[in-house]
Amino acid sequence: MKLTLKIWRQKNADAKGKFVTYDFDGASPDMSFLEMLDAMNTKLIKARIDPVAFDHDCREGICGACGMYINGHPHGPGKAITTCHLSMREFKDGDTIYVEPWRAKAFPVVKDLIVDRTAFDKIQIAGGFISTNVGSAPDSHAIPVEKRKADEAFDSAVCIGCGACVAACKNASAMLFVSAKISQLALLPQGRIEATERVQAMVNKMDELGFGNCSNTGACEAECPKEISLVNIARLNREFYFAKIQ
Repeated sequence: MKLTLKIWRQKNADAKGKFVTYDFDGASPDMSFLEMLDAMNTKLIKARIDPVAFDHDCREGICGACGMYINGHPHGPGKAITTCHLSMREFKDGDTIYVEPWRAKAFPVVKDLIVDRTAFDKIQIAGGFISTNVGSAPDSHAIPVEKRKADEAFDSAVCIGCGACVAACKNASAMLFVSAKISQLALLPQGRIEATERVQAMVNKMDELGFGNCSNTGACEAECPKEISLVNIARLNREFYFAKIQ
């Protein structure tokens, strides 16, 4: 496959970036998108050109570190997948592919396609946990949990914090991420003890870090690789309003 790759190159957060065009002949439909970038970087290195910097870790669709904006979609045109699972079968010979980093004030560019997503870590640290005395593990049936709520909590807990929701939102909102992290605890009895403090602390930290408000367009849910539901945002709003009137 012959491809025209227009890739965002930026030395650091303070530098001025730009799209650089690379003609790449050597992609295979059997490659993943990251394998294609690996092959392109090998050619750049042999030509003594600085390779394109991009983030990745597990390459198993678990960590979300590989996130990048491809042809107008976070993680690319595939449905419910991360970039590392995006197959080159999604593209055709002769295609032009635009590749750029997440665009958000709270996600400054480190280099090229790599952004600093520690803002998510700061939100999690602000309240995304349960305080409890450490001791022996309780029996699994010691704290009864309704199956429906257990299933909903699990569905929220699968969020990998990749930032696709922020990249997809025209306001760079982190509401889907924050609501998933709040929901997975708010739905369980263990999480109710600190519920009012948690939601206020995490929302306040989200606002402090410069994320925008929810746009209500649903782009976050549509582009989420784990298909986190917008229902979580409604739950977050209820939790926040309830906390404010306590």
